Amino acid sequence: MAVPDQNVTQQQPTQPARPSQQQRTAIAELLRRVAPLADELGERFRAAGHELALVGGPVRDALLRRVGKDLDFTTDAPPQRVLEIIRGWADNVWTIGIEFGTVGLRKGDHQLEITTYRSESYDPKSRKPQVSYGTSLVEDLRRRDFAVNAMAARLPGHEFVDPFGGLADLERKVLRTPGRPEDSFSDDPLRMLRAARFAAQLGFTVAPEVVRAMTDMAGRIEIVSAERVRDELSKLVCGAYPRQGLALLVDTGLADHVLPELPKLRLEIDEHHRHKDVYEHSLIVLEQAIAQEEGGPDLVLRLAALLHDIGKPKTRRFEAGGRVSFHHHEVVGAKMARKRLTELRYPKDVVADVSRLVELHLRFHGYGTGEWTDSAVRRYVRDAGHLLPRLHKLTRADCTTRNRRKAERLRRTYDDLEARIDRLAEEEELAKLRPELDGNEIQRVLGISPGPLVGKAYKFLLDVRLDRGVIGKEAATEELLRWAAAQGLPTPTATAADASAPASTPGSGDAPDGPAVNAATTSGRPGAADSAAADTADADGQVTGDRTAPGRDDAAEAPTAEDGAGEGGRA
Repeated sequence: MAVPDQNVTQQQPTQPARPSQQQRTAIAELLRRVAPLADELGERFRAAGHELALVGGPVRDALLRRVGKDLDFTTDAPPQRVLEIIRGWADNVWTIGIEFGTVGLRKGDHQLEITTYRSESYDPKSRKPQVSYGTSLVEDLRRRDFAVNAMAARLPGHEFVDPFGGLADLERKVLRTPGRPEDSFSDDPLRMLRAARFAAQLGFTVAPEVVRAMTDMAGRIEIVSAERVRDELSKLVCGAYPRQGLALLVDTGLADHVLPELPKLRLEIDEHHRHKDVYEHSLIVLEQAIAQEEGGPDLVLRLAALLHDIGKPKTRRFEAGGRVSFHHHEVVGAKMARKRLTELRYPKDVVADVSRLVELHLRFHGYGTGEWTDSAVRRYVRDAGHLLPRLHKLTRADCTTRNRRKAERLRRTYDDLEARIDRLAEEEELAKLRPELDGNEIQRVLGISPGPLVGKAYKFLLDVRLDRGVIGKEAATEELLRWAAAQGLPTPTATAADASAPASTPGSGDAPDGPAVNAATTSGRPGAADSAAADTADADGQVTGDRTAPGRDDAAEAPTAEDGAGEGGRA
């Protein structure tokens, strides 16, 4: 858990530390980088009889030698007065957070937020904070979440202000509240999640008294809106040290309220029914997925890695001979992931992608030592759709066995599968798989009008295409007629030429061509004959359920909840 040694003082320093020469240089570089913008803005506020200071994250990040894009300022001027002062100076202004005292603006390449000195607190029965404005910079800093975020540089004079020892905390890499943590978390319970988020982003530990307050007050997080919880959780998961933040959530009990599926992974290890710690396994999978990222944090991949086994507690069964099984936990887990992410108001595409990856994460283990036919490989690609690169990463990350030979065998097997996918992709353009007869041609061959029957025939021909590859229009027409006869439909004599002939059925010209198929548009996956044997083991040797995956019809449901709108303004 992210807690420092007990020798870290729990008292606020009575004398704030002075910046070292290196830190003074960092502050000067920050101010020089935003000058003359910052000084020009400071002069405007001073001329209007008001104070202005650069505050919070930009100051902290400058001292940590981290480059940030956004600039946060604080002032004693009320919001309407701020609008008057920046009128004619800012290139663009927005007031989405003005009810919380924040005015946003753009000046050149910089995005700024100016917030009036304030204090805020939550009514026990409300999800929105009550905001009151103040007149003192020090009192404004006192209401901030952590001492490392309670430092400022006055403008235009560049005076460094650190009344609560934030600089000393930066040097010790510890998170501490400016005042009593109980008061801070009571005023804004989201700060408990922010503690975990900063632990994940900065790699800092959390002071013992702060951890105790988080543990005692964890239930208070229920008053915070799902959108604000979602935003903090996303930043945590995408941090440089997500394990540290997630462990803090679990150990303090906060996860029980915001992501209860995570602590439930800490399954009791029975003396006679031994199996790996699913919670620890999930954290390792997350870290191994992160190691494969390209181009920065991938929220979808990280959430899928974290949640891929959340169906295990519900599906755990103790079998004869000391075995433990989790049959169909990927299907159960996909539904659970969809439900949780929807409740947290994640966008629909994130919900769909993460739950789909959870559902597909075991599919590879039916591959065995390469028994899949080309048909099964095509289905694997079709079902993954645009998620195939992420599925590759998740599948590889899911191997956490300590048996080196087993790990190497799994790696080689997946290498072989990827090579087959690449070969088939070159030969057949797998990403654009379509039947050899489109919707109009199906109608002409069967002599039918547009309707559900065309869709069923199209799906049948797509399965033929997946099973047998390119067979030509004549053979496809024959297969379609055989299918129609088996369905009890009238089967007129037809040839490939008939399929290509001009439409003779009324309305057939309006029939849509069949769409390109991917995971987002296709859920039916017949073809169990190509599936591997049931009841195979996962990468670590645990029995995980029937592995008819390449052709099993257990597609994830589509999310139904509407996306939630986030609250305005940065915390």
